[in-house]
Amino acid sequence: MDRISALRNVEDALADFESGETDLEATERRVLNVLRTYATEFEDGDLTTYRATGGERAEGIVVVAESQSAARDRVTDLLDADELEFEVERMG
Repeated sequence: MDRISALRNVEDALADFESGETDLEATERRVLNVLRTYATEFEDGDLTTYRATGGERAEGIVVVAESQSAARDRVTDLLDADELEFEVERMG
């Protein structure tokens, strides 16, 4: 899913919420599903998505980066910690 499609899907979800066709919980699920689909299908030239595994604080964090080492640096920066035990795996 490209960025424009993702934005349209989020916009549709918000419009349904505003019109009363769905409630907040359903809207949140729909938007979360759009974001997860976007992240797992992300393709942008040199960038790709990586998921952190292992280590309690890092587990499941997903970032976009140019390489596995850059992804590891991003996760470390996000958690503001230098010495964490975790790995990053390419998604998709």
